[in-house]
Order: sequence, then C-alpha cells, then structure tokens
Amino acid sequence: MQTFRADLHLHTVLSPCGDVSMSPAGIVSACAGLGISILGVTDHNTTRQCRIVTELAEEQGLFVLPGVELTTREEVHLLAYFGSLGEAEAFQGWIDDHLTVIRNRPELFGYQVVVDRTESVVYQEERLLIASLTTDIHETASAVRKAGGLLVCAHVAKGKNSLFSQLGIMPKGFRADALEVARKEHRDQVCRRFPVVSGLPFVCGSDAHYVEDIGSVTTEFTLETPGLDEIRLALAGGGGRKVAL
Repeated sequence: MQTFRADLHLHTVLSPCGDVSMSPAGIVSACAGLGISILGVTDHNTTRQCRIVTELAEEQGLFVLPGVELTTREEVHLLAYFGSLGEAEAFQGWIDDHLTVIRNRPELFGYQVVVDRTESVVYQEERLLIASLTTDIHETASAVRKAGGLLVCAHVAKGKNSLFSQLGIMPKGFRADALEVARKEHRDQVCRRFPVVSGLPFVCGSDAHYVEDIGSVTTEFTLETPGLDEIRLALAGGGGRKVAL
C-alpha cells in the first residue's frame, strides 16, 4: 500500500469562475510542485477539459480522476467522478441533454473555454455552465451511478449550493459515496448538526478556482494504486485501503 495526496475539487478555465491561471498546464505544474499525485477535475456541468489535464498529468506521473461538479434542479452541487476518460466523456452527453439552456454572458459570469497544452483556446462553451440541470437530486444521482460514477456531496458545510443549505436534510432514499468539506474540523460540525451522516466517509477538497488555492486542503488515500475502484474501496474502508483528512 502507498499513501497518495489528493485534491479532488479543481476548476479549470472552462468553469466561468475559474481564473486564467487554471489552465491544464498551470494546474498540473502546481500539483506536481505540491506533491499532489491525485487530481480531481471538476468543472461546472462539463467534462470537456478533463482530457488535456489527464494527458499533461500522466506525463508528470500524476493521476487524474476525471469528473464534474453537477448542479441539480434544487441548486445542490454534487461531484461525480469516473474511472476513465471514456466514461466521463460519455456522461457529457447526459449533461448536454439536461443542462438548462441559458446563454453565457462572459462580461457577467466569465469566459468558458477549453484550452490545449499550449494554452491556446480550442473551444468556447456558449451555454452558461453554472446553470442548473433539469433533474432533481435523486435523478442526477441515479444517472451518475448508472454511468459507473462515484458520487460526493460537495462542500456540505457551506451556506450555499450544498445538500444541507438547499434541502436542510439528507433526503430519504438518497445515497452518496462521501461528503466533502473544506476543512477537517467542518466534518465534526456537520455531524453534530446532522447526526444521520456521522457514519459516512468524508473527503476534503480545495474547490480551487485560482492556482494559489490548489492543495490548500487535501485528502490522503492509502491505496495499492491510484484509481476509482481503489478510492471507492478506501471510502468503504475495505481491503486495507484508507482515507484520512
């Protein structure tokens, strides 16, 4: 077993809130310098920047967990991660079918661009990516699971766009693989307020929109090798795999 440091919540320049410093090259360089070996690429409602980040990361010996930060109809943010680029890119078709169509206004919300390894723009998303999906939390979770994804409730201690800020409860019949907090101490605060989640696994992610925020908080995984199935085992506490905040 080995210990891997992970930042599982990173936004690229494709997210309208992502700074220009969050290019694939910028993200990979920062993670390599900080000793972060597992990266979660989680742009708002799109997976289209995952491939370039993955290609650059692999050249540096880093592992990318391709993912997305989904916004449900209730404005709840859910993180979905996939075991391969192919699975993530296939899920993009589902997102495209369910994203509320609102035209982006870059002067208000920010540019939404895919850039290549040289930081040249190769695609600009015209739809506003921070719009919500037409599906509720149950429908969205079901779609992620059907696609083989791992589901994490994003920043559950926040007062906006979290499971508890939007719904106030853990919905009956809803299940996540983990809950995300921005700080280790937030886990205890959430568990005191919502005892129903006290037995669930937690992860930390930086939710970085600026390169200087990458690695501000991380999660340590004890795994045989980096991979979605190994991380799933660690969250379940199986086979000697572990997760630590």
